[in-house]
Amino acid sequence: MTPRNIARRVGAAAILVAQLLLIVRGYSADHAVFGFQMFPESSEWQATIERELANGDRVDVREDWPGGYSWSELVAGYGLGQPFARHHADTGLVSTLHFFSAALEWVAVNTPLDTEAVLLIATVTVWPNGRDSATVVFEASR
Repeated sequence: MTPRNIARRVGAAAILVAQLLLIVRGYSADHAVFGFQMFPESSEWQATIERELANGDRVDVREDWPGGYSWSELVAGYGLGQPFARHHADTGLVSTLHFFSAALEWVAVNTPLDTEAVLLIATVTVWPNGRDSATVVFEASR
């Protein structure tokens, strides 16, 4: 066997191992970039988001918000700007919830004119692949 043949086999094996690692990562990561499936899941989700005030009261973010903030103006993409309606989880349920949680954290940090709220609370109802609903709660402190 010539050195050239050995190099080809080593190169082919390296490519195969790299592809397998990308597939494993695609199925285990929050954002399944390399875990494409021809028939994606049919999960749906819907959320309510409230601002918790220092006195414990909760106010829906769709109501007047100090500083003139609006959830739909602060957050966009993948239905995240209008989470109050039921949406298809376009990027998969796990990925969508990850994006939503990150958006909630971002809004909590980037609304400095809201001096009343101490916490943002999102109650997310999910319907994984048409099954019974489940509830997930995310909190983001300010």
